[in-house]
Amino acid sequence: MPFARLIDQFERHARDCGSDADLRALVEDAARELGFRYFALLHHASIRTGGGNLIRIDNYPAGWEEELQAGGFIGDDPVHLASGRTSTGFSWSDLGSLLPLTERHRDILERSGRFGIGLGFTVPANVPGEPAGSCSFAVRRGIELPAERLLCAEQIGAHAFGVARRLHHYPAAGLHPHLNRRELECLHLLAAGKTDWEIAHILGISVETAHQYVKRARAAYDVASRTQLVVHGLRDSWISFDDVIPPFGGMG
Repeated sequence: MPFARLIDQFERHARDCGSDADLRALVEDAARELGFRYFALLHHASIRTGGGNLIRIDNYPAGWEEELQAGGFIGDDPVHLASGRTSTGFSWSDLGSLLPLTERHRDILERSGRFGIGLGFTVPANVPGEPAGSCSFAVRRGIELPAERLLCAEQIGAHAFGVARRLHHYPAAGLHPHLNRRELECLHLLAAGKTDWEIAHILGISVETAHQYVKRARAAYDVASRTQLVVHGLRDSWISFDDVIPPFGGMG
């Protein structure tokens, strides 16, 4: 089937998906048309915690998840780690250009081969305020990656994750606490390493008032420390890494 037609057909049928089972069948058929045997459409945290509203739809070989858990490899999957370092699809053969591959990473890739998983291609799915995820396609071990079909796989993978988000009700209303303007101002300054005294001086308020704004923001997230508050602020996109880490040119 011509690739443009495959994409059009996938998008048309995807609109009718009403369950994970529907989407699983659709992605599996598309993967097969593209020359892949396996796929995994998921929030990475779903392997570690499961349940909740996390996305996890795949047809990976039985026993592979147990292998990851038994070896304590879940947090070290190089494919998942690399997904957080790029916004475009990548071949697993290019992992070394996205992160330094350790012996542990190489061990994970070698172990996947024992389950018949060969080369793969991954489409990152990193939506601010939501768990990190991806859509991966893989061939059987010993089979060449269908290089001329990767652009089509990237479009289908991105669209499939969008459908999965719809099925799992992302973005969910009220998923994250609301911070008011002053609390956000304090959070930005807190992320920059400012003390309550410095925050008060910059905003023209009393030190006690600045302390109360920070305290209310911590209470909204039910966290005990300022560091935890900053981490939640990063996750929910109230602040960015530029707020926390100054540009290289801004040092000195």
